[in-house]
Amino acid sequence: MPPLSVFIIAQNEADRIGLTIAAARPLSDDIVVVDSGSTDGTQAVAEALGARVIFNPWPGYGQQKRFAEEQCRHDWLLNLDADEVLPADLAAEIAALFAAGEPAADAYKLRIAEIFPGEKAPHRFAYTLAPVRLYRKSKGRYSPSPVHDRVELRRGTRVGRLKGTIHHFSVRSLGEQMDKLNAYSDAQADDLDARGATLSAFRLIAEFPANFVKAYIGRRHALRGLYGFMTAMNYAFYRYLRAAKHWERRLRRDAGITPGADPAGKRPDDG
Repeated sequence: MPPLSVFIIAQNEADRIGLTIAAARPLSDDIVVVDSGSTDGTQAVAEALGARVIFNPWPGYGQQKRFAEEQCRHDWLLNLDADEVLPADLAAEIAALFAAGEPAADAYKLRIAEIFPGEKAPHRFAYTLAPVRLYRKSKGRYSPSPVHDRVELRRGTRVGRLKGTIHHFSVRSLGEQMDKLNAYSDAQADDLDARGATLSAFRLIAEFPANFVKAYIGRRHALRGLYGFMTAMNYAFYRYLRAAKHWERRLRRDAGITPGADPAGKRPDDG
């Protein structure tokens, strides 16, 4: 096997993580699952497939992935989310990198394409992201940001790109997707506050229509029929919520309303 560790962060992913681990198993003798408190048996599913499961309370996306990096035995790391699956051609491509010794680059970008309910593979013209997911720990680490999970590479790191595409089964249902995006908008509003960043009032007005166009046209959800339209609407509303929650907090602070209090100044537990 390649000298490669695979790490996955998870919470309540028992219905999906099995496929993720099984597809990655031929590549690694060290699969690490960092669980933040699953109640659906995710831990047992992962352990049954040979993964090491480690509990860590949820600190945020970047921090959790940095914690996971530290648990890995090898310098070469492959990060997968619990709803992502390596197809056989991409697994073979990764294995081939190590077949003759050390890979030519120190980090590799991998394409990721969403697969919506009812689809068995990404649409031929599906929009893809291509972040660094395969890399040397000695050359890069995940950003400690609570909302942005990206690998920050050292200056001068050699970066390559693989041809295969990770299959991303991101949507269980529209309602579950909206719950997830709503929670993520809270985290992004927190991050804006922590950084002292300010969104303009124009952004509050423009976020929904601009991001619907971004998802429906730019990210090609239009190719996915009605489901693509509905997921584009969810994405646009999530981006609007991020801006709206940010502005609501500003308005409440300006009015002297304590966080957690109602507009009259009472806290929820006050009489």
